[in-house]
Amino acid sequence: MIRPDGPFDDKKDFSRNADERSAEERAIDDWLPINSPRTAKWWYSAFHNVTAMVGAGVLSFPYAMSKLGWGPGVTVLVLSWIITLYTLWQMVEMHEMIPGKRFDRYHELGQHAFGPKLGLWIVVPQQLIVEVGVNIVYMILGGQSLQKFHTIVCNECKEIKLSYFIMIFASVHFVLSQLPNFHSISGVSLAAAVMSLCYSTIAWGASAKMGVKPDVQYGYKAKSTAGTVFTFFSATGNIAFAYASHNIVLEIQSTMPSTPEKPSKGPMWRGVIGAYIIVALCYFPVALIGYWMFGNQVDDNILLYLDKPKWLIAMANMFVVVHLIGAYQIYAMPVFDMMEAVLVKKLRFKPSRYLRFFTRNIYVDLHNIGCSLDDYCTHWRTKGDYNQSKRLSVLFIIKPELKGLKMH
Repeated sequence: MIRPDGPFDDKKDFSRNADERSAEERAIDDWLPINSPRTAKWWYSAFHNVTAMVGAGVLSFPYAMSKLGWGPGVTVLVLSWIITLYTLWQMVEMHEMIPGKRFDRYHELGQHAFGPKLGLWIVVPQQLIVEVGVNIVYMILGGQSLQKFHTIVCNECKEIKLSYFIMIFASVHFVLSQLPNFHSISGVSLAAAVMSLCYSTIAWGASAKMGVKPDVQYGYKAKSTAGTVFTFFSATGNIAFAYASHNIVLEIQSTMPSTPEKPSKGPMWRGVIGAYIIVALCYFPVALIGYWMFGNQVDDNILLYLDKPKWLIAMANMFVVVHLIGAYQIYAMPVFDMMEAVLVKKLRFKPSRYLRFFTRNIYVDLHNIGCSLDDYCTHWRTKGDYNQSKRLSVLFIIKPELKGLKMH
């Protein structure tokens, strides 16, 4: 029975689930990346959420605004910010809505709602599609950003294929993926959050310095009503889906300490508010200033419009790389947790560093090989320009930020 003066019966009820586990089960749970350790502060929640939410897709916001116009565009930006903040608050509240139990993983909440078996089948496939798909997109986008940086700083050098830059980006993750849990990647996540704010600031700051483009126009470019409606809804989806991180918010909150007197939702919600303030500082200026400067002629990656000064644009691309490194790890950690939980709980492997080493390296290597071979095959199949959207269209459902970026 829930007491009227608080969400928990007593301290004994709060720790009941942990006490009922065997020593072996407690050791396994402590070894898995999501549960251990529960020592995070509220600011960990802030930069984890910023890293997960702010992607390079923010650079396409002026393009989305050009399809929406001033009134609808500003409305969609504000409503998306408010609605997703509200739904994130709901997730934070549900983390400990059952006295004495914490839903540390998204699928645990699904199992509570739909049942032990049905909840897994409903939640896990969708969560894996999103997280693995985002990791694939980030692997490609990280290679593209490295390639763009190389082109800017050494435009007379021999052209290097994208697949090699993808390998360079993947090599970083062979090392970082050995960090055991969310707490251990906090420094990486913090750096990524700072970088996202930096390249967003470069995008709108450089745009503002260029000034309003001569003969700028803000009307719709589509020549038919159907085209206008289609691009309108497409742009609305691009903005709405840019507010991500809901699928890993429970895993982030699981790193927070919690007691009956001070439940984890307090510091977690404080961090979410901080994260959304930073998100607003990234999204709104890029969208509004970029559209104001270039109107409906803006490209779907605003950095393509900004070729001077070269050092600043090169720096922005490297900031994107650093951010993608942190974001890749944030989205990979719940996948690592699922893989390792199956291996040690279902297949009875012994928890060890060797198991973690091989499991995580295989995951990263599959992304590396798949993305690199895809670029290699495309290069020889076309030997020229190729519309990237045709072969990555399935990924736009997950992360629409790749539209318009050139593969070669």
